Amino acid sequence: MRIGVGADHGGFSLKADIIALLQKDGHEVIDVGAHTFDSTDDYPDFAVAVGKAIQRGEAERGILICGSGAGAAIAANKLRGIRAGVCHDTYSAHQGVEHDDMNVLCLGARVVGTEVAKELVQAFVGARLFTDPRFARRLAKVKALEG
Repeated sequence: MRIGVGADHGGFSLKADIIALLQKDGHEVIDVGAHTFDSTDDYPDFAVAVGKAIQRGEAERGILICGSGAGAAIAANKLRGIRAGVCHDTYSAHQGVEHDDMNVLCLGARVVGTEVAKELVQAFVGARLFTDPRFARRLAKVKALEG
């Protein structure tokens, strides 16, 4: 799977571990930055970079890492076709894909440790959207909200 990964200063230290895990598991990573630590960078910039990679078809899914995960999710969800969720437990990480077609996982590096983050990433990338009509109906309603 092609996965876009981005992190601001709050998630910078965790990003390298996530990229290494994804590559070890055979995924192609599109690293949209930050490429160097900058304490003044802003999470919306990386949310846009990951979201646009998905919109252009360069990435199938994305992972955003900031301090809490919340800011990245808020920014990413402003982009058409992006369904981002903050997940700090494995159930939400896979269920968000299975029921809601979540395509961006947002992590808080100040909330979860490296090993938990790795489990979350594996739950997210290993999940597939369920085909039950009730999930399709709900997803259609979500997409309609985009206007």
